[in-house]
Amino acid sequence: MQQALIEKYGEARLPRYTSYPTAPGFSPTVGAGTYGDWLSAIRPETEASLYLHIPFCRSMCWYCGCHTTITQRDEPILDYIDMLRKEIGLVCDATGGRPKIRHVHFGGGTPTIMQPEEFRDLIGLLRARFAFTAGMEIAVEIDPRTLTPEMASALGEAGVTRASLGVQSFDPVVQRAINRIQNEAQTADAVARLRAAGVQGINFDLIYGLPHQTVASCVETAKAAASMLPERFAVFGYAHIPSFKKHQRLIDERALPDAALRAEQAEAIADALEAAGYVRIGLDHYALPGDSLALAARRGRLHRNFQGYTTDACTTLIGFGASAIGRTPEGYIQNEVPPGLYAQRIASGRLATAKGYRLTAEDRLRAEIIERLMCDFRADVTAIAARHGFDAAALVEGNARLAALNEDGAIDLRGGTVTVRQDHRFIIRAVAAAFDAYIDRAARTHSKAA
Repeated sequence: MQQALIEKYGEARLPRYTSYPTAPGFSPTVGAGTYGDWLSAIRPETEASLYLHIPFCRSMCWYCGCHTTITQRDEPILDYIDMLRKEIGLVCDATGGRPKIRHVHFGGGTPTIMQPEEFRDLIGLLRARFAFTAGMEIAVEIDPRTLTPEMASALGEAGVTRASLGVQSFDPVVQRAINRIQNEAQTADAVARLRAAGVQGINFDLIYGLPHQTVASCVETAKAAASMLPERFAVFGYAHIPSFKKHQRLIDERALPDAALRAEQAEAIADALEAAGYVRIGLDHYALPGDSLALAARRGRLHRNFQGYTTDACTTLIGFGASAIGRTPEGYIQNEVPPGLYAQRIASGRLATAKGYRLTAEDRLRAEIIERLMCDFRADVTAIAARHGFDAAALVEGNARLAALNEDGAIDLRGGTVTVRQDHRFIIRAVAAAFDAYIDRAARTHSKAA
């Protein structure tokens, strides 16, 4: 049955559901004026998270799906940070209160492309303009190949609690095929520097489905990475969308595995990490049993946002930087994507909002169902619908996608509760899509479901 499900659902291009509705549904009808109104509704008691996007790297990894710019010079980075500081001021001036910050996440690109003093100053500005809370998390994405001892020390001094390191694959054949050469020693050195600086939460990112990747090389990478004892792993399937990310055309499509082999690679990595003592969380995350992510999963308090699975329960996320996405209880907003256009908007004294989405009551209902499915592999649709004032029958009865999944034995549908078997977790995105009212829009922008 498993092979049949992979063949039927694995090739479908579906969202990762880090939000609902997903970004392709955002519209320019929600602009800076709307976002300003939403910001003004924030009060001092509001608990919020911050996301800062640093869209620069020194070289392009051909698999990359992020918004990033390649530069060998520091001037564009310095100019961008200046605009970022200005945007922080604009947003804070528009905010109705000084919210309590629970999480800060620096994404990229390569956030540590900044100089140490620039990072310290940026953290200092955030502390001055927002109310940082005790026990809050500050997370930074890092390229181990370029992390200097000075930067590692600066991260510790600034109070960074978690670092996410890109590993992807240690197989040199795969590395050459994706233009990312990174040996195990570089990664181990980065981990040692971070821990010595006081950054105790370490995440590793791995990718399967890459060109020339094999099940054996996936297992070897997972075992080597696990020996460095990071607290968490995120294991993603490579999303090949060269029509949108033109640098992906440099990847030989003939060397990419099919859906069945991708599923085999994912399960082999899962087996290796579980054998090393990690707990499987959601679709693609793993954590040591005592890690806060594992505890949240066991207690049914796991959440999902643009960084993947998280303990962050805040409904307000303030995004800064080019392409950054934010959220308030009213809806989503996204900044201008090109750094130049973003800078023009900020330099003119305007919020950089390019598009967004105003949530409806039904959107909030469907978002909760999808989040619970993605986090727990189970959703009590009847109970969730009742909380939102809706009739569950309207979501379940006549739902062709759900009926097909039930008929195929992929789910157990009883009394309005949808449950996905653990050995069928690889098709969870297809189950979530059964509750997505906008699923037929822009399907080609999403990655394969398995």
